Amino acid sequence: MALFSIARRLKKIVGKDAVLSDRADLMLYEYDGGVQRALPQAVAFPTTTEQVSRIVRLCAKEKVPIVPRGAGTGLSGGALARTGGVILGFSRMNRILEVDVANQRAVVQPGLVNWELSQAMAKHGLYFAPDPSSQKACTIGGNVAENSGGPHTLAYGVTVNHVTGLEVVLADGRVVNFGGKSAETLGYDLTGFFVGSEGTLGIATAITVKLTRLPEAVATLLAIFDSVDAAAQTVVALTAAGITPAALELLDGWTLRTVEEAVHAGYPLDAGAVLLIELEGMREAVDGQKAAVVAVCDRLARETRVAKDEAERQRLWAGRKNAFGAIGRVSPSYYTQDGVIPRTRIPDTLRRIAEIAAQQRLTIGNVFHAGDGNLHPLILFDARDHDQLERTRVAGRQILEYCLSVGGSITGEHGVGMEKSEILPLMFAASDLDVMQRLHDAFNPNALLNPQKIFPMARSCRETDAARHPAAGLDS
Repeated sequence: MALFSIARRLKKIVGKDAVLSDRADLMLYEYDGGVQRALPQAVAFPTTTEQVSRIVRLCAKEKVPIVPRGAGTGLSGGALARTGGVILGFSRMNRILEVDVANQRAVVQPGLVNWELSQAMAKHGLYFAPDPSSQKACTIGGNVAENSGGPHTLAYGVTVNHVTGLEVVLADGRVVNFGGKSAETLGYDLTGFFVGSEGTLGIATAITVKLTRLPEAVATLLAIFDSVDAAAQTVVALTAAGITPAALELLDGWTLRTVEEAVHAGYPLDAGAVLLIELEGMREAVDGQKAAVVAVCDRLARETRVAKDEAERQRLWAGRKNAFGAIGRVSPSYYTQDGVIPRTRIPDTLRRIAEIAAQQRLTIGNVFHAGDGNLHPLILFDARDHDQLERTRVAGRQILEYCLSVGGSITGEHGVGMEKSEILPLMFAASDLDVMQRLHDAFNPNALLNPQKIFPMARSCRETDAARHPAAGLDS
């Protein structure tokens, strides 16, 4: 079958109104939240697992790359069609299929927005704990692909800790099930193996998630510091005191002022940094932790506030959750990095980021999950200026190299994608990558599922001949 007929075949599977192939429409899918670009040649919107299976079979037969995509809020180019081909958009597979309140489980489709699941479960006294900052837009399927985290990762863990079962369409179109509602799995833990695989091993079409009971009491505190160094040292001091908040977020002075001008969260405009701290649990335990946190913070903070009611608490979190959006008001473009360091290295890492900003003549703001050392430096630049873009890329790499030098990681919750694939060998030995490659090849032998992601290009060239069969010429 000629490649130009693929779009017509897709319409026979999902319907005429569920396929995009005009260039103007496709340009909306050539980017995610990062700085990479790649134009697909068709976008299809299935509504059932059976449709996904048929599309995968069609693409496998015609050797057309296929890339699953949720809301496109990722930061590493993971949902981009790097070698062209078909993007599988899950915006129409967004239902909650089953709720098992007694066993604290729900089965959902991959296009369900993270926030909507927790909102729907609130009437049962439950919620979905992983809460990326983009949770009002990002999808559960995307969370599974990237093994996303969020502010409450510190206490509850990342997505893999909250997924117990998956329905997956494999590279040949077969539908299989990993895990289930049980917390324990016999044999290989293929559910855990699949989470974080960035769509390179299969396509999740139903996800069984673990739900968490809403806490009896919640307290949110804002510790205000004259310097970012004092805030960073306090993160270390809280850890040393044996205190584990549900969330522990840091915003430096430049970032909080930018956020405050946009969101009006109640952040002090003259501070060097703030820590946003949340405590959850039984009322008596939260009261005890609150006193302990205030005592530690007050050693270096000029003030530690406790949100007096739910409205103030929501305002404080609105500032943190909308921080990335607020940056868009002051810069044509920004590059959000995603690295991890041991939390004891936060003070010297922030000093190193400031040095890199000065060396590269760039503004870098910091807002991140301080409790687990997951950094999100925001590098401001103008994408129309090639020199600025290159200095931004260099700064991003320098930050990640520093993260590795202190025992950290090149990604905490946004994956490797196409952004970081070339620096993966800085973190893994050749033998490590060989094992990963063999696992990849077992599930994705022709590398048509999200090709040229995660692995360096040299390995990607060996992984498939898909790049030699781009779906050029697709029409409507």
